Amino acid sequence: MAGLVAAARARELGAHVVVYEKGDRPGGSMLLSSGVVWRYRDWGRFREECPGGEPELQRLVWERLDDGLAWLESLTASVVGRGTGNALTTGLRLDPGSLTETLASHAGELRLREPLTELPDGVPVILATGGFQGNTDLVRRHITSEAPNLLLRANPWSTGDGLRLAIASGAKLSSGLDEFYGRNLAAAPQISPEDFVPLAQVYAKYARVENLRGEGYEARTWSEIDVVQWTARQPGARARYIVPDSALGEPVRDKTVADLLEAARGAGAPVKERNGETVVEVVAGITTTLGGIQIDGRARAAEGLYAAGADAGGISTGGWSSALASALVLGKLAAEDAISSRR
Repeated sequence: MAGLVAAARARELGAHVVVYEKGDRPGGSMLLSSGVVWRYRDWGRFREECPGGEPELQRLVWERLDDGLAWLESLTASVVGRGTGNALTTGLRLDPGSLTETLASHAGELRLREPLTELPDGVPVILATGGFQGNTDLVRRHITSEAPNLLLRANPWSTGDGLRLAIASGAKLSSGLDEFYGRNLAAAPQISPEDFVPLAQVYAKYARVENLRGEGYEARTWSEIDVVQWTARQPGARARYIVPDSALGEPVRDKTVADLLEAARGAGAPVKERNGETVVEVVAGITTTLGGIQIDGRARAAEGLYAAGADAGGISTGGWSSALASALVLGKLAAEDAISSRR
């Protein structure tokens, strides 16, 4: 999202833009998401939820998201719903396919299957390669020794190219390199990108959580990001949710716990009923890394070099905030600063 936003905004400001897209389609992991772009309603709550993040960057996202969403709507992005279904947050639900098409149509020259291997001289560059969750070696080094067992709940092209290019240019790394956002998914025999959202099992607060050795964990955050990070460090990157019958009717957005268990059962995941409870096995899925390139309040990583989206670290550190929100705000900001620096 960040790269397409930056390109569309730069063209709107009169720049000639070339988008180097490593994948065979635009949209990155945005296209695989639920399309909800949000921020915390209360600034203080943002700081409480992500205490390790850089306040300056967090404030940018918090203050500028609403304008960014209005800008997306001005490009005729398709809004599926207004609101997030969570009293702590505010934002919009956008159709990921329509949003990708809209941004790509405004992005200028788009070169598919053409990664950026080195930085060109004399022009500003905005890195938006999506983080390093697709690089097993980097995930093993920074996050968990169970990296080979994680499910990649994202596009396969985000393998740390932005990190490599930035470091080679003298940029620094942010805090939180050992953190990631993801979801525990029902451990079905086969999981396709279309299953990334429907098979997410987001009800740990209603369940007993334990690894496959029977060692327990208690969910601490509303987003359950702590649960998936814990699971990722357990043997096989797997865990069990043990759900009492009394919790089956509890709501999970527009569904219930029972609905999510039924989706797991239908996909062939290990789901067993016993003595008034249901046990489902889950596997940790990594969606995006949270640490990355250190940037300033203009999204600059080094002279003439910017980072946005999951390449930019220091926003959700210690918790979780919307990756699509920071991609939108920082992608737009990076384009504006890059253009003004050339004038």
